[in-house]
Amino acid sequence: MTRTRYKRRMRRRLAAEMGARAARDPAGDPVESPLVPDAEPEAPRRPHLPFELAEEMKVESPTDETERPATEDDAGVADPPAANPVAPADDDLYASAREASDRGDAAAAAELYSELLKHDPRHVRARNNLALLQDQAGDHEIALEQLDECLLHEPENPQVLVNRGAVLGALGRFQEAEQDLRKVLRVEPGNAEGQFNLGLVLSRKGLWRDAIPFLRRAVELDAGRAVAFFYLGEALNHVDDLDGA
Repeated sequence: MTRTRYKRRMRRRLAAEMGARAARDPAGDPVESPLVPDAEPEAPRRPHLPFELAEEMKVESPTDETERPATEDDAGVADPPAANPVAPADDDLYASAREASDRGDAAAAAELYSELLKHDPRHVRARNNLALLQDQAGDHEIALEQLDECLLHEPENPQVLVNRGAVLGALGRFQEAEQDLRKVLRVEPGNAEGQFNLGLVLSRKGLWRDAIPFLRRAVELDAGRAVAFFYLGEALNHVDDLDGA
């Protein structure tokens, strides 16, 4: 058996083992896995990589502040304006969009988010969530435009950066994706989506050895992330570290 054929066989075996290891319920019983490593997959029209977007942003409850009695020092001092106040009607639209998304009605959720953004174009949570729905529908370029707009208002938002990195990766713009994801991990090293997406970006660039620590960390942060096991095995196989796999 040639070395090339041997490595190909080992790669298929690793894929099966990694998928089976992750595809178990908490009691340890095997569950149905979508991975079929021995089957020859149909060639897709365009490459599809499982970059992972962060979950939708939820409404944060306002902090309750106990009122204190006015003092002489308060006389003549106006209260500072609230930063980006959200109108009650916008809150209702946002809550309705979340409910529609939770029940699986993506079209209704997208329409509600779009309506909200007509009233408040600076509503980052709504625009981020709309981008997720557009990405899920395959509209990666449109989703990217939404995330770019989010970052104009909140350039350091880690959730938006993870999502833009994922969309850029899906579009094959790996260098830009890497920049966003490294920026996130500098301040949030425990971000599982960031770790996985960066590992996947580096592996698609052929930097298999560099990808391994990020994929391994993604597995450590979320042992149920079957796809991270799969790509970790692939990376280890490419550097001939079968024992590590």
